[in-house]
Amino acid sequence: MINILRYTEYLYIIVAGFSIFRIFTDWNTDRSMAYFFIFFAIVSIGMFLFRRNYRKKFEQRKRENQNK
Repeated sequence: MINILRYTEYLYIIVAGFSIFRIFTDWNTDRSMAYFFIFFAIVSIGMFLFRRNYRKKFEQRKRENQNK
């Protein structure tokens, strides 16, 4: 299960990377879509950080339970 959580973290980074790419390509042509992708990039990076923090806490709790 830990491996699945690790892969989903990186899906958020991929979405953020795509969003940043679209921001640069759409900035001069369609500003409203660029703002839309700015929102997606911020949310994706936030979700990456949240999921990574959650996974690390889960791993630490699992290690502590194995030591007892």
